[in-house]
Amino acid sequence: MRKKTIFAGSAVAIITPFINGSIDYDAFGRLIEYQITSGTQCIVVCGTTGEPATMSKDERRSAIEFCIRKVSGRIPVVVGTGSNCTADAVSNSLQAQHMGADGLLVVTPYYNKCTVKGLVAHYKAISDAVNIPMIVYSVPSRTGVNVTAAALKELARLENVAAIKEASGNMDQITDICASCGNELDIYSGDDGIAVPMMSIGAKGVISVAANIIPSDVQKMCRAALDGDFATAGEMQKRMYPLVKALFCEVNPIPVKTAASLLGYGQCEFRLPLTTMEEANFARLKAAMSEYGII
Repeated sequence: MRKKTIFAGSAVAIITPFINGSIDYDAFGRLIEYQITSGTQCIVVCGTTGEPATMSKDERRSAIEFCIRKVSGRIPVVVGTGSNCTADAVSNSLQAQHMGADGLLVVTPYYNKCTVKGLVAHYKAISDAVNIPMIVYSVPSRTGVNVTAAALKELARLENVAAIKEASGNMDQITDICASCGNELDIYSGDDGIAVPMMSIGAKGVISVAANIIPSDVQKMCRAALDGDFATAGEMQKRMYPLVKALFCEVNPIPVKTAASLLGYGQCEFRLPLTTMEEANFARLKAAMSEYGII
């Protein structure tokens, strides 16, 4: 039986602005409002793009609380709660549920590189502990763990596993997942550059990095695809593509946070081991933003 849909269209994998070593709540609040007024359908807070790996537990809790309070039920808020330690992932997920999250984004356990048996046990422990929907996040380039269609079939049997954010970039695997699991859970693109191709074979939308800076266009592109207007959606995808490539010319979220700062949403501040952009890549990013017409 198909699980309840958390959102359809564009969800922003929102950055966490910093200033002088702390969270910049003014910029964060303005960015959240920008997303909502631009039509973004869901906010994903403390995902990879939000830099939770360099934040303390108190900071992550504070960022999540602020986001949920600021959104105030206007659109769903999904919270990144994954960990390579199952007990921590369960604790993080329970805390997010208690704070009022509408859903969870749970990355596959990284570094440990568990078996499929371990993967299922990990997600089962979380699913059994919470009563809100969960999005499995498969990003093997970062974690070393790939969620195949066969593995996802097993995960889909878990009560609160409602969707997958598929960021393998492997269209053959993605097609297999859409064909095998599309009737059991929702599929979201984890890559801005192939959102429309994925939606053409059944994905419900994208969890987008680019939406931080072009939220209205990402949502309009998704809306066209959901309405079956793939001519319009495809043209928007192609126009967006050079900007998307520039947003990933260095490791995420360095370029998108830099781009957001150019648009007035916070400072270009990172925590080690993330650093500011190389000069040539910064020039490439600015040129792509100028060509797209946003600076």
